[in-house]
Amino acid sequence: MTVTLVNPNGLPKPDVYRQLSIASGSKLVFLAGQVARDADGRPVGEGDFAAQVEQCYLNIGTALAEIGGSFDDVAKLTIYVVDWSPEKMPLLGEGVGRAAAKLGIDPVKPITLLGVAALGEPDLLVEVEATAVIE
Repeated sequence: MTVTLVNPNGLPKPDVYRQLSIASGSKLVFLAGQVARDADGRPVGEGDFAAQVEQCYLNIGTALAEIGGSFDDVAKLTIYVVDWSPEKMPLLGEGVGRAAAKLGIDPVKPITLLGVAALGEPDLLVEVEATAVIE
């Protein structure tokens, strides 16, 4: 399976994400939104946005590894952030960077970022949903 990331001509070319991905493989995977919970369901990074982002990305990597894939197989991410403001962008980048270092991956993917009023539990600051393609 390969995911080719592209910033096509005629569109902005951001550094932190790509405008589209071209995925080839035989299995389309829709991963439920991942939140800042460890394997036992305990909260991670209470009140710490960057730590919660990191845990979400790590959970995606863990889930995909369980079925023979990896974070590299992610074709698209949707990130839901409680009370989003542009001031949170550096913390988002920090959390993504820490997860990328631990997973040994390039985290740059097509991303949709949505600000929301709340998530499923009051301590959650972020939720990350992934679509992947694996062999």
